[in-house]
Amino acid sequence: MDHRAEVRDYLTSRRGRLTPAQAGIEPSGGRRRVAGLRRDEVARLAGVSIDYYTRLERGNLSGVSDSVLDAIARALQLDRAEHDHLRDLARTANEAGVRSRPRTSVVESVRPEVQCLLDAITGAPAFVTNTRMDMVAANTLGFALYSEMYRGVDRPANHSRFIFLDSRAHAFYPDWERAANVNVEILRRDAGRNPHDTKLAALIGELSMRSDDFRTRWAAHNVRRHYTGLKQFQHPVVGLLELTFQVSELQDDPGHSMTVYPAVPGSASDEKIRMLATWAATEDIARLPASTAN
Repeated sequence: MDHRAEVRDYLTSRRGRLTPAQAGIEPSGGRRRVAGLRRDEVARLAGVSIDYYTRLERGNLSGVSDSVLDAIARALQLDRAEHDHLRDLARTANEAGVRSRPRTSVVESVRPEVQCLLDAITGAPAFVTNTRMDMVAANTLGFALYSEMYRGVDRPANHSRFIFLDSRAHAFYPDWERAANVNVEILRRDAGRNPHDTKLAALIGELSMRSDDFRTRWAAHNVRRHYTGLKQFQHPVVGLLELTFQVSELQDDPGHSMTVYPAVPGSASDEKIRMLATWAATEDIARLPASTAN
């Protein structure tokens, strides 16, 4: 990805969504040529010169200080995820021109200790993903929950490819639009945090080429922190599941995060999870043969 273009498009998109009224700016006379803020208005709100802000928005974040980034974030009313993304873009800019150091590649499997932890979770689906949304490892219920994804052609099974390239995903996610938005927003965040991940860049390129739905969402430059909440799944065996989720980044396994989907005790979904466990005991989801049927 072109880093300067990435910075330019990100800042332009954040400026374009913020109206003068939202920013507390009194409207001036005459017709405005832009719906959002002008560059000079952002510069004034951030306390920097228009020339300096113009340089930043043209994609040159090299040498920018944390205090200036914080001021820009306040001026554009960035949330925490958006602010972190701006810092990630600046970090990449400041690494440019520095002799690159060896980087730890994303490991394609988990340590035995992590797999043991997954297997010890017997009452909820649990799995580990990497920054490319590959399903790296799971417990039995994790594989069972995503059995539809394992009926696709991709190995390793990949959440993004499933959502955008497999027709089964539209039935699996009752709110497919939300699932698609969240997926892209997480990928955008991870792309900013891992700008040298060539496999991640290749995945984004593939999805952009093959899916209009992905391409439109990617162009919005939205990012998201996604660590807790509620999700719905329409599982083909047990029906509608409403599950809470908790995501934890594995500090000793860079690029890996663990997600656990517990059901509310005593709920209908709690009973369905037990039904799913019974079904999973007769299936070996992780070893399902790849199918070409979509």
